[in-house]
Amino acid sequence: MKKLLLIVLFTAITFAQINVVVSIVPQKVFVNKIGGERVDVTVMVQSGASPHTYTPKPQQMKKLSRARLYLSIGVEFEKVWLNKFINQNQNMLVVDTSMDINKTTMHHHNEEELDPHVWVDPINVKVIAKNIYEALVKVDKANESYYKKNLESFLKEIDRVDQNIKTILKDTPKGTTFMVFHPAWGYFAKRYGLKQLSVEVEGKSPKMRALVKIIEKAKKEKVRAIFTQPEFSDKASKIISKQLNISVIKASTLSENWGENLQNLAKAIANKEY
Repeated sequence: MKKLLLIVLFTAITFAQINVVVSIVPQKVFVNKIGGERVDVTVMVQSGASPHTYTPKPQQMKKLSRARLYLSIGVEFEKVWLNKFINQNQNMLVVDTSMDINKTTMHHHNEEELDPHVWVDPINVKVIAKNIYEALVKVDKANESYYKKNLESFLKEIDRVDQNIKTILKDTPKGTTFMVFHPAWGYFAKRYGLKQLSVEVEGKSPKMRALVKIIEKAKKEKVRAIFTQPEFSDKASKIISKQLNISVIKASTLSENWGENLQNLAKAIANKEY
């Protein structure tokens, strides 16, 4: 009987999941790829919400109080909330999954700030994945080999996504411009030799005078597509699309299908069907 109880206790300890909280949906995908059945992941910013202005819900704060690990990534709401999260659960390990990534600047609300959208570049995702792996090992050393095997598999998947994007864009001239409402695709553009042209002005839809200038610039740059995110208004984008006779394409940086999402973005820029 004692032996049976010990086996049951050992099994319960071995298979108890680690409660992990992340800021955005793509992180959940990455953590599940590496953590597998060993993790239970809670996302703060749900699909359709903006990570710039998000306020956590009471039920999320309850989850946070039981979390073993918080994985941040540098999105705007963390500036206000991360210290509050730490104060609520001081036993929780907090790890910045964007560390060791060389961040570039972006214009937002008429200011220069570091662009937090690092996960739209597959090579950056490889760095994020390694940071997640190391964080999981810190809180669960016993399953290091399990996480390592999953990490290696995920890194191969990321390489395939990167190679597919290069193949899709192989006939697209370097410096090709695509339009976005919110300038969230800078790392993607930089990785593949493209240019993003932003519609928003100081974080808002442009007034008519500014819109005319944007349309003129888009014509000059021979823009092929305009991308909008569900988190932002697409009113100005629709006006531009009519003037330029180009498609408005919904593409969220917060998509759960991160790899497919990036490949679809490349196909639209390359003027290929997806």
